[in-house]
Amino acid sequence: MRERKEKLAQRELADALTRRSSSVAELRSADAHLEHALEEQRTVAGEREAVSATDLLARQAFLERVEAQRRLRARELEQRELEVAERDAELATAASEHEMLNRLRDRHRGEHDREADRREQGVLDEIASNRFRRSTA
Repeated sequence: MRERKEKLAQRELADALTRRSSSVAELRSADAHLEHALEEQRTVAGEREAVSATDLLARQAFLERVEAQRRLRARELEQRELEVAERDAELATAASEHEMLNRLRDRHRGEHDREADRREQGVLDEIASNRFRRSTA
């Protein structure tokens, strides 16, 4: 059961890492989109032609929307980072518990084997003692 718990923790960590990678890619895309929007804004501001206030407001609203999307992606990435750390800690705990139980099982097996060897040696000693008594009698 502990081994299954460890395998599950490994799978959950892998899934969390996949989601984090996806969030990193989305953040990079949002960064590129924001940079493109800022460049567009600078281009319009640098033009000699008159730009209507409505157009400027629309461009500003678009830029703010892109910035908001970028902040959202950044928060998602932070959450994914926390999730990865949590899953990693869970895996470490599960692996530690599994290893502890394996050591305990091995120790009990060793104790059992030593006890069985001791009993077997007692029986062999008894057989040898009986043979010796018979041979001297």
